[in-house]
Amino acid sequence: MIPIKGKTHDLGDGFMVARMLPQAARRSIGPFLFFDYFGPVDFPPGKGVDVRPHPHIGLATVTYLFEGAQMHRDTLGSVQEIKPGDVNWMTAGRGIAHSERTGEELRARGHRLHGIQTWVGLPQKDEESDPHFQHFAAAELPEQDEKGVRLRMITGEAFGLASPVKVFSPIFYADARFEAGGSFTITAEHEERALFIVDGEFQIGGDQGVETHGAGAMLFLEKGEVVTLFADGPARVMLLGGAPLDGPRHIWWNFVSSSKNRIEVAKSDWRSGLFGKIPGDDQEFIPLPEPR
Repeated sequence: MIPIKGKTHDLGDGFMVARMLPQAARRSIGPFLFFDYFGPVDFPPGKGVDVRPHPHIGLATVTYLFEGAQMHRDTLGSVQEIKPGDVNWMTAGRGIAHSERTGEELRARGHRLHGIQTWVGLPQKDEESDPHFQHFAAAELPEQDEKGVRLRMITGEAFGLASPVKVFSPIFYADARFEAGGSFTITAEHEERALFIVDGEFQIGGDQGVETHGAGAMLFLEKGEVVTLFADGPARVMLLGGAPLDGPRHIWWNFVSSSKNRIEVAKSDWRSGLFGKIPGDDQEFIPLPEPR
């Protein structure tokens, strides 16, 4: 197991975000290029999140919440509130813009927000695919309950479960909630795998012995490595990985592509307003970052 050190930033009002990917030591895990863990943060009445309209190309965004809710809107006309346990998968492909905000009702009464935002890179043949949005409620995602562990498959396939979310390459992303005494073995069915501990503490055993890790730790499993997780008390861990992408990817701001020139085109398109407007959220936007 190889630890991955995140970089934590305070976005204001105590809203902490830990960026686990990309890092200099580890640029990706399977097709996952970006992994932001945020919260938990308690917003008082009147406060919330306002991620203004912004663009993406060449990737899919995946939002998953443990607490709170967010309202998604995009240039396709999608309007969807995401709640804990649901999955929002937005395929940017050749280009899409979206916003993520706290809904009016939740903002009015105050709330706690806690979750993960990831980016999944698309294979080269799908980088220019049509933008698309998928939402599945928690009750629609497959689960299994064994040895004191309830496992929910968010996207992809692993451990005998298959998510209904349409994906573009071998991938898995799962939420595992442990009761006291629960145990779970991470098999080597995917080429690249990692785990991220959300809550609690785990004893993790494999060929190299047993290690103990707590909340906030991300660990990359080496090729073929099989480990078993054990929790003395209630705990929660995210499992993720899949096949590496078919070549390197360039990341600039919110754009991902196998071509540097394609990113330059996306910059120009955003400046020129060619990504289009978001119905119901078209009064403001995040401008293109200027070179320093």
